[in-house]
Amino acid sequence: MTEAFDRSEFIAGYLAEVDEHLENANAQLLKLETAIAKREPQLRMIRELFRALHTIKGLSAMVSVEPVVELAHEMESLLRVRDQTSSPLTSSAVELLFQGVRAIGQRVHTFGERKRVEPAPHDLLAALHALVGDTRRSELDDGPTLSLGLEIVQKLTPSDREQLVQGLVAGSKAYRIDFAPSPANAAAGLSITSVRERLSQLADIVKVVPRALAKTPEVPTGLVFTLLVLAGTDSTPEQLAEAAHCKAEQLVAIELSVPVTPSDDGWDSADGELGDGSQLSQHDTIRVEVSRLDDALEKLAALVVTRYRLERAAHALRDSGADTRALETILGEHRRELSRMRASLTHARMVSMQQLLERVPLLVRGMARDSDRQVELRIDATHAELDKAVAERVFPALLHLVRNAIDHAIEPSDERVRLGKPPAGVVTVRCFERAGNQLELSVSDDGSGIDALRVARKAGVPPPEDERALLALITRPGLSTREAANERSGRGMGMDIVKRVAVGLLGGELSMRTELGVGTTFTLRLPTSISILDTFKFRCGSQSFVVPLAMVEEVVELERSKVFSAPSPGGSARSAQLLRRKGENIPLFELASFFALTPGEGLRSALVVSREGERFAFTVDHMLGQQEVVVKPLEDPLVKVPGVTGSTDLGDGLPTLVLDLWALSRAPLRRARLGTPSVEARTKVPS
Repeated sequence: MTEAFDRSEFIAGYLAEVDEHLENANAQLLKLETAIAKREPQLRMIRELFRALHTIKGLSAMVSVEPVVELAHEMESLLRVRDQTSSPLTSSAVELLFQGVRAIGQRVHTFGERKRVEPAPHDLLAALHALVGDTRRSELDDGPTLSLGLEIVQKLTPSDREQLVQGLVAGSKAYRIDFAPSPANAAAGLSITSVRERLSQLADIVKVVPRALAKTPEVPTGLVFTLLVLAGTDSTPEQLAEAAHCKAEQLVAIELSVPVTPSDDGWDSADGELGDGSQLSQHDTIRVEVSRLDDALEKLAALVVTRYRLERAAHALRDSGADTRALETILGEHRRELSRMRASLTHARMVSMQQLLERVPLLVRGMARDSDRQVELRIDATHAELDKAVAERVFPALLHLVRNAIDHAIEPSDERVRLGKPPAGVVTVRCFERAGNQLELSVSDDGSGIDALRVARKAGVPPPEDERALLALITRPGLSTREAANERSGRGMGMDIVKRVAVGLLGGELSMRTELGVGTTFTLRLPTSISILDTFKFRCGSQSFVVPLAMVEEVVELERSKVFSAPSPGGSARSAQLLRRKGENIPLFELASFFALTPGEGLRSALVVSREGERFAFTVDHMLGQQEVVVKPLEDPLVKVPGVTGSTDLGDGLPTLVLDLWALSRAPLRRARLGTPSVEARTKVPS
């Protein structure tokens, strides 16, 4: 087995593993920035960062990516020295670490593309190395010391020392208590174990240091246990002495030789040292390639189709007079088991929205720095989940919305102050699950709002009448309000992409709310999965169709008294149909005519669709009930048409089209064949 073959087996796993640790490293660096700004403790974040970098270094060494090993090692050295010297990180140090993580990410990406990996940046390595030396020299000059003997101090770990310092700064009392085992103490039931148990009820035991001494009457065994404890104001020296079976004057108070304030230290109390990364929490998880889940989904789709065929065969037997009660019982159980299997497989493909949004803070940090704006990001993510395929499509749309908020909405700090706003703008990302397997995702800002008149002048069109028309205008391909493009925006591609992804690709909904000088909110409503859907099945003419359940607002029985005609726009002789529903007249389209089918006769139904403030209804011949289907998207551009998102098999061996009624209502075919009722006709209710 060759070396190249051995390495190639690890590459896919290496890339996935390192990507997770890089995300964790960036998250810890962002927390460190916040801690520095608020003068909060740093230790826990530094240790998490160290472990992530140490793991990256080990994994990179396995596949011989030496530049990554070199970078991770130098950053790791800085973090270890900071731990050993109890020195907090500065903003400049965090910026260097950000550069290091970014350099590692670039080289890992290059390695994943099987390209030559560039050496580690010499200037960055030199800056990190110099910072390590500065930290060591600073500790020698002015580090705080404790009033303990050298023998005991040498046995304290950095975290022990740090816990004592932090406790003293916070106002606790620290004591040194010596306990010497002896036959008399043993006869009285006293041991180091019992003393520890009694003391732990009154104080925090930081360290127990065993010491070997010369045998004396006071130390008959030649062994003394020195306990270092932190006690609050509710525990007196007398109580501690009683618990340790000694006199109160035998307790030795521990003091700092140099006054220390909370802002000088900047650490929190955390047990354990940095270690070698082996203390990472273990989860009962395994890494599975998405292609394997896709393969399982394909097999589930085949089982669903087989179930439909079984049901059709059972119905045929029943119609022929056979007793199929036992078979139908088995089919019912089979249907329930398939439904459970679908739920399990769908859940396995889900990714957490919180995990998806972990990358947003780092991107916002970079955008804010590049645009010279102060931006505060707030994320309100519930336990919502998305199918991985949906998540991969929606994330670019989310980034466009966040980028637009920073580049176009949030004002510069001096302008915000002049307007009476806080210097830092706020961008808020919220998401939560809605009924019907839908997710609602919103991006809002407290910026300048959208100037409809300015947008209209830029587009060369009349001003929009409402927010829905304004949204349609700003999502035009190629439209941008910037005078010149920069690295982030100004090319007229942002909102167009958002609409294409949310509405066109995922079959969701995009809406907007804006107010000049107050801010803007964009809201996406998306299906959580686009692979297996609950649908309405119906017939038009001789063909069967399905439409996603979440797309239909309601199904109504058509009554002649509720349907009437209105003049078509442009003076066309052909009239348009309207359906009166709940005091509103909504356009009614004959779905069969879209596919050149002959509509049926007799009692018929209508599917009502609502999106972006508009409602439409489509006439169908027969509703055939609800059905779970596996959607196969139409990828070939030669067969893709507006209003048809894919196909499915209902068990008869024939492809059944999955319709997007909203897109169908907007298709040129509708306007060519049926016309669009005028605004007057749509709002006038007949007497």
